Amino acid sequence: MARGKLRIYLGAAPGVGKTYAMLSEAHRRVERGTDCVVAFVECHGRPRTEVMLHGLEQVRRRELEYRGSVFTEMDVDGVLARRPAVALVDELAHTNVPGSRNAKRWQDVEELLQAGTDVVSTVNIQHLESLGDVVETITGVRQRETVPDEVVRRADQIELVDMSPQALRRRMAHGNIYAPDKVDAALSNYFRPGNLTALRELALLWTADRVDAYLQQYRSEHDVSTIWQARERIVVGLTGGPEGRTLIRRAARMATKGAGGEVLAVYVSRSDGLTSASPKELAVQRTLVEDLGGTYHHVVGDDVPEALLDFARGVNATQIVLGSSRRKTWQYVFGPGVGATVARESGPDLDVHIVTHGEVAKGRGLPMARGARLGRSRNLAGWGVGVIGPVLLSLLLTSLEPGPGLANDVLLFLSLTVGAALLGGLLPALASAAVGSLLLNYYFTPPTHTWTISDPENIVAIAIFFAVAVAVASVVDLAARRTHQAARLRSESEILSFLAGSVIRGETSVEALLERVRETFGMESVALLERQSEVDPWTCAAAVGTKPLLRPDEADVDVPVGDTMALALSGRVLPAADRRVLAAFAAQAAVVLDRQRLVGEAARARELAEGNRIRTALLAAVSHDLRTPLAGIKAAVTSLRSADVAWSEEDEAELLAGIEEGADRLDHLVGNLLDMSRLQTGTVTPLIREADLDEVVPMALGGVPDGSVVLDIPEDLPMVYVDPGLLERSVANIVENAVKYSPDGETVLVSASALGERVEVRVADRGPGVPDPEKNRIFEPFQRYGDVPRGSGVGLGLAVARGFTEAMGGTLAAEDTPGGGMTMVLSLRSGPGRRPVHPGLPAAATS
Repeated sequence: MARGKLRIYLGAAPGVGKTYAMLSEAHRRVERGTDCVVAFVECHGRPRTEVMLHGLEQVRRRELEYRGSVFTEMDVDGVLARRPAVALVDELAHTNVPGSRNAKRWQDVEELLQAGTDVVSTVNIQHLESLGDVVETITGVRQRETVPDEVVRRADQIELVDMSPQALRRRMAHGNIYAPDKVDAALSNYFRPGNLTALRELALLWTADRVDAYLQQYRSEHDVSTIWQARERIVVGLTGGPEGRTLIRRAARMATKGAGGEVLAVYVSRSDGLTSASPKELAVQRTLVEDLGGTYHHVVGDDVPEALLDFARGVNATQIVLGSSRRKTWQYVFGPGVGATVARESGPDLDVHIVTHGEVAKGRGLPMARGARLGRSRNLAGWGVGVIGPVLLSLLLTSLEPGPGLANDVLLFLSLTVGAALLGGLLPALASAAVGSLLLNYYFTPPTHTWTISDPENIVAIAIFFAVAVAVASVVDLAARRTHQAARLRSESEILSFLAGSVIRGETSVEALLERVRETFGMESVALLERQSEVDPWTCAAAVGTKPLLRPDEADVDVPVGDTMALALSGRVLPAADRRVLAAFAAQAAVVLDRQRLVGEAARARELAEGNRIRTALLAAVSHDLRTPLAGIKAAVTSLRSADVAWSEEDEAELLAGIEEGADRLDHLVGNLLDMSRLQTGTVTPLIREADLDEVVPMALGGVPDGSVVLDIPEDLPMVYVDPGLLERSVANIVENAVKYSPDGETVLVSASALGERVEVRVADRGPGVPDPEKNRIFEPFQRYGDVPRGSGVGLGLAVARGFTEAMGGTLAAEDTPGGGMTMVLSLRSGPGRRPVHPGLPAAATS
């Protein structure tokens, strides 16, 4: 009998809709005539899920008694006797009640599959055995019900049921997952947005890994040799040509197919001057790779394949992506090309991908700008053609009997002279003309093998040959140099245009600009130096590279910018032609430096303006909020001292109580003002030590009315690393603020729980709440939200609480209270003083 097929709906957390999706699939199969039964489905009291059971045949569950209670489990024998085509089995990781046929439900499912029944089941990502430690680190909850990963991986089909954390929390708050009395605890602990986001990422990555395993299996079965790896680091070799964008996009697609893939685009320029590619095109490609999440790099090296491989190995790359060569077919006689060389030298640790594109075999165009020099390789080629070429040609022609004739011999030697001029310039061409004239005289002009010429016409022919060769060489060399000069000027103009545009748009910092100078000119270090006057010492305003210079006279190249600033470069001496562009870079660097300083001054001006605003608010607070309790105290004291009125003991007690209340309020306001002053001046120095929350928090409730706060601090919480005094002040301000905004008759809940390596104190009220855009604003000094009457505070309580909390290494944030109101969440570092006890979830959360 053929084994049944297993289909699993995988979710990130309870409530995402796995069971609902499974029942929807069952209805679709029943409509198609498939024999489908419900072997076990747990609705957890969710009405919408219960409705989906209507119209589906259900196999009666088996009842088991355990420790005085009756439990129901899936009746495996009943399902096997029914022999349906498809069985629905919910909660694959469930642990059966002792006395069941198998210890785990996945073992029950295995029996059904062995019997030939197809099974549709559900499981959450946190129940996978290999992820238990990861889930505990994220949520603080250890999952006791797990299923081996291999059981899920063997499934014939895995479908991810996805839902955003915000949508899941809304579903939870509406009561669609747990009972209303369990919603607040679930939202505050397991179903926090951060936990749900991390679990969702785990589910997505695990599913993607499973898809990759399917693909690997397919390739193995079909003998596909292409290698796929997770978290690849892919290097893209750029030439500055139009094919670069295609290569970047191809590499980005490769990186996205494995979790954590990284793309590094690199351009290798030669060390003999400005870059040979178009700066405009490179800028476009740099923007593209950064938009796709990669990074751009510029390295210098005369041997492009070697530099590319050194870079790839230096960054621990796993793959290199190169474009197919743009050279024409005949150009391969000069060498195999960069792609073939990199592939040959990469070794077993680097995969090389050659990507086709629309520019293949269309030629590389005119020579790029590399200065007026033709380069070492071209000079060597020119000398080889000009000197060795005539010798080889002479050997070839002397071996022919009869020869082509003196006229044809002259034309052949002239072609070598033209070739030498094209490759190496004027000097190799002149050498070719001289060597060719001597060889023509010795081997091909009668009498041969002598240096004399008997026929005057031959003398004229050789003289004309030499003159024409020199003239052609001069013209060809001049044209080649003019072409290079024009390309160089174009390259310079594109550099300057891009430079000016980026600076005007404010896209370049001083360090980034200096790094571009270093990369463009192939230097070791670049520094921008400045001084106050001609007699003051130089100081370094910004620098990049190794061993930045401190004085212009130490540099290989220095470009002055006015009388008080200079750009200093070390590495090599630049030709005079490069200094024109370098001067433009230096001027722009001075402009960028001035802009950065203006931005800093603007920021300081904003700080001064903020200080003025705070002082103005302080004056307003002193003028009203501080005078109110003083006025009450003054009136009470004046009344008590009055000799015209005989006060009863009750009246005196009431007046004294008013004086005490006003003094307490005044002390609280002044204390907050002093605390804010300490925070503003940075003089708060917390004394961090281990403390117990159930000792510190109750002491912070002395300033609120009795019965207005409900305290829920478990005794088995771990110790926390805090300054007890600062923590008490922070909690006191938070609780007083919550009581102030709570409606009459509503209490404020102060609870604490341990989550991983943190301990959270949550202060929840049922007040009007605060909109999301205002949640950060309420922590600013002198901010009061809503219709708070004047005299009830100066708006410093939450600002002081956050400042003290952050000084202790904690965080303070505002969240919405489920059902209305606001919850202040104070997160602190836990200590090893007690073993953390993780909060338990409702029973449904583990299913």
